Amino acid sequence: MSKVRVRFAPSPTGPLHIGGVRTALYNYLYAKKHGGDFILRIEDTDQTRFVEGAEDYVLDALEWCGLTPDESPRVGGEYGPYRQSERKASYAQFAEQLIASGNAYYAFDTLDELNALRKQYEAEKKTFSYDSSNRDTLNNSLTLSKDEIDAKLSEGENYVIRLLVPANEEVKFTDEIRGSVSVQTNTMDDKVIFKSDGMPTYHLANVVDDYAMKITHVIRGEEWLPSAPLHVLLYRFLGWEDAMPSFSHLPLILKPDGPGKLSKRDGDRLGFPVFPLEWKDPKSGDISTGYKEEGYFPDAFVNMLAFLGWNPGTEQEIFSIKELIAAFSLDRVGKAGAKFDPDKARLFNQEYLKAKSGSQLAEFIGDSSFDFNLLTLVCNQMKERVTFAKDIPNAGSYFFTAPTSYDEKMVKKKWKEKSPSIVTDLVSVFGGVAAFNSEALEIAFKKYVEDNELGFGIAMVAIRLTITGVGGGPNLFEIMEIIGKEESLSRMKKGIEVLG
Repeated sequence: MSKVRVRFAPSPTGPLHIGGVRTALYNYLYAKKHGGDFILRIEDTDQTRFVEGAEDYVLDALEWCGLTPDESPRVGGEYGPYRQSERKASYAQFAEQLIASGNAYYAFDTLDELNALRKQYEAEKKTFSYDSSNRDTLNNSLTLSKDEIDAKLSEGENYVIRLLVPANEEVKFTDEIRGSVSVQTNTMDDKVIFKSDGMPTYHLANVVDDYAMKITHVIRGEEWLPSAPLHVLLYRFLGWEDAMPSFSHLPLILKPDGPGKLSKRDGDRLGFPVFPLEWKDPKSGDISTGYKEEGYFPDAFVNMLAFLGWNPGTEQEIFSIKELIAAFSLDRVGKAGAKFDPDKARLFNQEYLKAKSGSQLAEFIGDSSFDFNLLTLVCNQMKERVTFAKDIPNAGSYFFTAPTSYDEKMVKKKWKEKSPSIVTDLVSVFGGVAAFNSEALEIAFKKYVEDNELGFGIAMVAIRLTITGVGGGPNLFEIMEIIGKEESLSRMKKGIEVLG
């Protein structure tokens, strides 16, 4: 068996949607599981839709996700170049080869002529399609004499090259996800494979490049499923049928609250990103936030994406990238669309946050205005209480500064008549604790509560309010140990004054 080689082949027409990232991920997982290569190819044959910065965005996004290609425009490789625009010279010969073999033809129809035909068909309540039913009546090399064709070519008349799709045939192939696929050629049109600007269309360039790069498996979105029969025909007509890759067409990622494909509009409407990284539109200047900027861990983001269309067949949901590689298989990818759940995405991030050490989280936050060692301790205390690491400094602000206000609802509900005297007593009790650590503080507190026959809750909330300003949070005695004896007692005294 030849070495597994897969490719992710986006067009540089804007930011990379999470659906594209998932396609890249599945390609990456499949390649790595089988000891193969993951290739990034930029399909920029349509120069009219090219967007400045989009290629770098794709590369940076894959890098952030940890899906580094083995071959790409950035790192090169044996089968380059990896931009289709730089492979331009290689395509014309195959278009001409298809004409010479009778499997393609020149079409000289002008845009005006085609538009007129479309209007005519519409008037007859039909849809115009350039295909086997009408191509023998149109302005192309199938209806013109050799002299007429030569004259048009020598005069530089605009033309495109169309694939000659045979009539009354069935095109069959196996999709690794969807099983056997059969398409009647009479339902197919004669697609343009080479444009008047000297560039191939996606169809020809895609097949030629996959063959030249020795791609063994094409794993792509289901929007390309209707094009697959055309590609099968191209492999056959070019004499490459034996080298044709296997095809797998992935299900769509659907919007959370209804039918249809997930779009940026849905993210804007419901308040979640649909891009991995922030994107600034070079024309409008509009900025769209990304999962990175929202505070997601890349490994949590990747884990979440893996489950949008695939499942391991077990109860396990949290997977490292190595575990994903080991578990991934195309036969566990579903056919139906996968509904995106923003709440589930946040839960994935929360689980990853809980599993990380305090120092890892402090490093991820990367805020030099905080003492790193203190921030590490705070992260350890707060990681069970937030969804994003970036929220830890704010959620745990009382670790860094004394409260300037106190939760009004909690004060009204829990600050009782006896609370000032209880806190006053505990200032003395804690002041007498020699080893000011959480264990010693808890022992001293419990003894005071028992000796004075007090309710545990009323005393605990009273101290917590004076020290943190809020009624809930991590272990209070851990907080006191971290902020220290002097600061703890000072806050308690101030709390008595303010809340008295």
